Amino acid sequence: MSAGRQTGTGAAIAPPDPWDPVVRLSHWLIAAAVIINGLISEPGGTLHIWIGWIAMAVLVIRLVWGFIGPREARFNSFLPDPRAAVSHLFSLLRGKPKEYPSHNPAGAIMVYALWACLAAVIATGLIMTDAKTPITIAKERAAVEQGDWSVLAGGDEGDESPEDSGEIVKEIHETAANLMLILALVHVAGVAAESYALRRNLVRPMIKGPPR
Repeated sequence: MSAGRQTGTGAAIAPPDPWDPVVRLSHWLIAAAVIINGLISEPGGTLHIWIGWIAMAVLVIRLVWGFIGPREARFNSFLPDPRAAVSHLFSLLRGKPKEYPSHNPAGAIMVYALWACLAAVIATGLIMTDAKTPITIAKERAAVEQGDWSVLAGGDEGDESPEDSGEIVKEIHETAANLMLILALVHVAGVAAESYALRRNLVRPMIKGPPR
């Protein structure tokens, strides 16, 4: 859901074609993480946890890139503006959406919403696993399979109601993950609608590399 900008002469300029490598790579890695952990991997399994840590690293890199990356990738190029987002959606329904140099206002809201959901999923995932790395968890599970349960001792000391708090965290984790999947579907639909209205493929710039 991104488009081009207006020049001083009124001519429309398409957004980066392609987007810079960090934006493209982070976009597709996060998309893959959402699909794999949301629809394919076993919750709590080794792959699920590895994907979560990879997604966390990618999200951190993308957020840092929002301050130091190219102009179109920076946060100040697509600040969340609900009123502008609603106005853009109405213009999209009329088939005449305005063009922007980075994400359009509706796309910007979607980006921040997806990032917020992803951050919630990652944070609750870390809480549920005591922030242990996938390597540590794999070692503990291997030890348990060999009969050494001592590696799991001492985790709940001092907790008043670990079961209740654990269920709450799990519920937040699952709700945020499901919401992220729904938002991803809305995002895809929005990109399709915007591409149709602008008569321009908005997916291609997020896929292709620099011209040779």
